Amino acid sequence: MSASPITSWEGATAYFTFADSPAIIGFILILSIVVTLGVIAYTFYHEAHSYIDYK
Repeated sequence: MSASPITSWEGATAYFTFADSPAIIGFILILSIVVTLGVIAYTFYHEAHSYIDYK
């Protein structure tokens, strides 16, 4: 019993270029984590300076 409706890969239209390269997948993962943390940090910075009244 097969749960997949795919019976053949002939004529497939999607190719995953970096699927066999763990180094590039790891680099992309690290890059996405850094970008996400950067956005969160900048959001905290911006919100603090926007809503805190400095005298």
